[in-house]
Amino acid sequence: MRSNAVTIPVIRLHGTIMSGGGQFRQPLSLASAAGVIEKAFSFKDAPAVAISVNSPGGSPVQSRLIYRRIRDLAKEKDKTVLVFVEDVAASGGYMIALAGDEIIADPSSIVGSIGVVSAGFGFTELLEKIGVERRLHAAGRNKATLDPFSPEKPEDVEHLKALQLEVHQTFIDLVKDRRANRLANTDDLFTGLFWSGISGKALGLVDHLGDMRSFLKTRYGEKTQLRLVSPQRGFFGRRMGLFGSASGAAADDIAARAVHGLADAAMDRALWARYGL
Repeated sequence: MRSNAVTIPVIRLHGTIMSGGGQFRQPLSLASAAGVIEKAFSFKDAPAVAISVNSPGGSPVQSRLIYRRIRDLAKEKDKTVLVFVEDVAASGGYMIALAGDEIIADPSSIVGSIGVVSAGFGFTELLEKIGVERRLHAAGRNKATLDPFSPEKPEDVEHLKALQLEVHQTFIDLVKDRRANRLANTDDLFTGLFWSGISGKALGLVDHLGDMRSFLKTRYGEKTQLRLVSPQRGFFGRRMGLFGSASGAAADDIAARAVHGLADAAMDRALWARYGL
């Protein structure tokens, strides 16, 4: 006897958003997410795809690519997309959430941060203090723009700000297109501020407050089954040559990767910490 229970595929898009990846972390990008997204939309009888988003943001390009892939498949497969925000869907994380036909958040979730930011450090006096001479050779007048070991130039900053404004406007246009008349009429929406799920709902950034399981069972019936779609993972350490594997990686190469891993972890920590997480 066939069950009349509805099965909803669920995917988790969690983490900071950036291209590439390392041995110590797998960031959220189109390359890392495409497989599970495609698989979730392959459930022929599912009326919807549920997506759990938990991201403080990152690359605007990867965010938009993930958003676009979800929307293209939703149209192709004629599926409703329901996005559920966990701790945070901010900046690029909120851009991904916009792929949802409806966005559901916890009252304490953090949403928004519709803006663009660049950050770095200046080391113009450090080298002199430690007795190091900086030698920089470039072909092209602007090739060394915003070099952290050179004094900051006003024209370089203006160029960066102009670029940021273009990226910001792309983000704003996407929010307005997807949320349309659901948005509150306030100038604060696109300033980079972020809000709780409760305030996000009042502002039109979120449609409902709740959790995935309860929401889906209310929408599709108590017999609704959630099917988590997970990425395939290889054996940890095989590519690094750890645990006696035969990759042949040299000790100094492993150490270098470890340093990069720590830098990546620091960057991840900074993005999450901005939202108190």
